Amino acid sequence: MVKLWLKRIVLGLLALLLLTVLGLWFFLRGSLPQLDGKISAASLAAPVTVLRDQQGVPSISGSDRNDVAYATGFVHAQDRFFQMDLLRRMPAGELSELFGEKALETDRIHRLHRFRARAAQAIQAMPADDRKLLERYTAGVNDGLNALGTRPFEYGLVGVGPRPWVLEDSYLVAWAMYIDLQVTGIGRELARGWLRENASAEQRAFLLPESTQWDAPLDAAGMAAPDAPIPARAPDWWGKAIAKEPATLAAAAFVDGVGSNNWAVSGQRSKHGGAIVSDDMHLGIRLPSTWYRLLLQVPGANGSTRRIVGVSIPGAPAVVAGSNGHVAWGFTNSYGDYIDLVEVAAGADRPGQVKLPGGWESPVEHVETILVKGRPAVSLKVRETSLGPIMQAGGREYAVHWVAHDVNAVNLALRHMEEVNTVAEALALAPRVGMPAQNLVVGDSGGAIGWTISGPLPQRPATPVDASYPLAANGSTRGWQGLLPAAAYPSVRDPAGGQLVTANSRQLAGADAAKLGDGGFDLGARARQARDSLTALGGKTDEQGVYSVMLDDRALFIGQWRERALAVLDAEALQGKPQRAELARLLKDNWSGRASTDSVAYRASRAFMWSLYELLYGGANVELAKLNKDANMRAASSRWPVVLARLLDEQPAGWLPPGHASWKALQLAALDRTIEHLAKDGKPLASATWGARNTATIAHPIAGALPLLKKWLSVPPDQLPGDSNMPRVAGPAFGQSERMTVTPGREEQGLFNMPGGQSGHPLSPYFLAGHADWVAGRPTPLLPGPAAHSLKFLK
Repeated sequence: MVKLWLKRIVLGLLALLLLTVLGLWFFLRGSLPQLDGKISAASLAAPVTVLRDQQGVPSISGSDRNDVAYATGFVHAQDRFFQMDLLRRMPAGELSELFGEKALETDRIHRLHRFRARAAQAIQAMPADDRKLLERYTAGVNDGLNALGTRPFEYGLVGVGPRPWVLEDSYLVAWAMYIDLQVTGIGRELARGWLRENASAEQRAFLLPESTQWDAPLDAAGMAAPDAPIPARAPDWWGKAIAKEPATLAAAAFVDGVGSNNWAVSGQRSKHGGAIVSDDMHLGIRLPSTWYRLLLQVPGANGSTRRIVGVSIPGAPAVVAGSNGHVAWGFTNSYGDYIDLVEVAAGADRPGQVKLPGGWESPVEHVETILVKGRPAVSLKVRETSLGPIMQAGGREYAVHWVAHDVNAVNLALRHMEEVNTVAEALALAPRVGMPAQNLVVGDSGGAIGWTISGPLPQRPATPVDASYPLAANGSTRGWQGLLPAAAYPSVRDPAGGQLVTANSRQLAGADAAKLGDGGFDLGARARQARDSLTALGGKTDEQGVYSVMLDDRALFIGQWRERALAVLDAEALQGKPQRAELARLLKDNWSGRASTDSVAYRASRAFMWSLYELLYGGANVELAKLNKDANMRAASSRWPVVLARLLDEQPAGWLPPGHASWKALQLAALDRTIEHLAKDGKPLASATWGARNTATIAHPIAGALPLLKKWLSVPPDQLPGDSNMPRVAGPAFGQSERMTVTPGREEQGLFNMPGGQSGHPLSPYFLAGHADWVAGRPTPLLPGPAAHSLKFLK
């Protein structure tokens, strides 16, 4: 009898388990999008068709642009609603409502900027036509969400239901990009402010060069090497002893990642006479991908149909980068100086007031309520001045004067890129676009190419102060005032060499450079290598040739650090040091000249440079981390490798850190740290390849909280060639978020790939569609393939 009951209990438990698994399966299946059939939408002016190819890429066709926006919102929501939800919640400081107390600190930081309130204000000011389009898109989003059989699966895991999309949410998606692309400027300002107080003017002039020989500006052949004199002595913090553990090496595989490449060759350089535009935007990569591919067919001029193909961002109705048949365009982050920190002073005789450069004022106080899952709501008081909200760091208060706070920071003007016909029209549109200031590179079907900045720029005074440091409350300047007028925007059109390249470094050598400032430019080695690789394609090229530059992983920059390492690993340094001897052998024999996955020499050369950084700048970084998570010496200047190279070449006695008998001894200490890092846990040096370090960790945002589902919600652990300071940027979870090369009017020959698929649902066949092509750098057609599914929206 006991055995019978045990058998029944076991069978019952198995049945319960089976029912649970089946219930979970049906719940997950229920949140997959509808791909075929007909849907009635009474608000449409005319029918809309959505065709999907074998990779799930939609082609959306309609006779009314607003109807096409509706269908775009519908497919965005069905494929990516949880991603959209995170994109609106992050800048609004509303993540705690989903994830509880662990997201509260992030929400506090972002709520300071009150972006939801700013979005509501901006929506009220938007043009009527843009508002109508956004209203139709928003309706499509909510209808797409409601049409799912069950709520998106992520909400079942976090235990919170989705809330409807509203107009402000699409603007918040744009502000999410401001945070991603510009907010680190706060850390940069704090780092440089700390340096102002902990280094002399002469020391700062040497440590923070404005440009280097690596720069490749658009308006000059190059820049001179820094020539500021090396002061007799280093700052007191220089080379200060830190913990033995090589923290930078151990914790950060891609600490120096900044984002994006784009370039164009003019008709004089192409085989067919049209301009060729190439774009690969570098971002943190998760699943689903940042970008959502699509093709739109909308009404054009005089009864024609215009085809726009490219990438959108879920949450917004515009094509962000792509081609409209007449003009192709792409972006890279401009890294200008768009944030000022202004010190705030207080006085005992003026309670409730603060002093700024313009005088005393009373901040406006706002109480922000943060909803927190599983616990009572939290109130946050935000004090807003005429220059921005007040933040605290290092026991001081600063007003954050940021372009992102302007009412014109976000709008829908980017949608009009689908309407432009020439490079001139695209460059004229760019200053009106509300988005984080980007390098816009465009080309048209007639062969013209051009560059300008797209997005708002601050208007600096005619005689600007160095606003890359915090401004004093008692100073004579308030920093930037208002936005730069469109007529004053810098631009470059049809240069003599027939090409334009931007890659986050200094864009201009001339007077117009002051209009952008330096908000953390990249070193320039990547831009220079891309420029030279594009030039090397020769007189006539095509889309395949221009695309190939994105895959250039030659280690031209790191190669110099390999040479330095080999120079100090001489017979004397190797005597009685078998690990040094093994490292020297690998540096000689294993060098491919590329950031290839099988290269130990590349990884070791890179680690040698970073070991020197840690030994010399580590003490300062410990202090800077107390101010802000983004404050460090890399943020203060990306040009630190050039500074170190000058010191190693000239070897001034006053800059040799205590504890090192010579500059050679310092470099050997850095190489010993490199060996310690590469041979961690007793592994042989020969196994420490670049691929073993540069292994993809791309995953869904909730994968880390669900260990049992992590594999299901992640890409395979692919070893990735490439690195920073070369065109093929690749890190474990950062890099080329898409690759696109296209000539307007020749979209059939356009090339594309991206790290993830169209769907954010792991049961969808489109979840990782195309990932293997991205890993291999294998180009696939930009245009969608033959239709595999058809969904029709009927009036």
